[in-house]
Amino acid sequence: MKTWFIGYVAALGTLAVLDALWLGLVSRDFYKAGLGQLLLDQPNWSVAILFYLIHAVGIVVFPVALATSWLAAALYGALFGFVVYAAYDLTNLATLRGWPMAVSLVDLAWGAAVSAAACVAAFLAMLATS
Repeated sequence: MKTWFIGYVAALGTLAVLDALWLGLVSRDFYKAGLGQLLLDQPNWSVAILFYLIHAVGIVVFPVALATSWLAAALYGALFGFVVYAAYDLTNLATLRGWPMAVSLVDLAWGAAVSAAACVAAFLAMLATS
């Protein structure tokens, strides 16, 4: 159980740091330009935190549990992130007027990348403690 918790903390920490950099610095202007008035002035932090808590559980339970190497963790993590972010992005494309395709494509790529990184971090943390 301790090993799973350490993997969870590693995944959660990786998600938090990378997404803070991505959303706060790297892509902020891209999302503002693409989504305009749809964006809140400030994120709803309780909902955002809930997403990260749930996503980190999914990372440890699904792709990391299947992985037998760091590379497998990265590949399973990328697939898992793509699927999770696709649920959001494709639903928005299907239901929201004016939702930009470019935002969805960038977001899908980011979801795959950040989830792959979080899976590798969790896998390596769990390997080190087992």
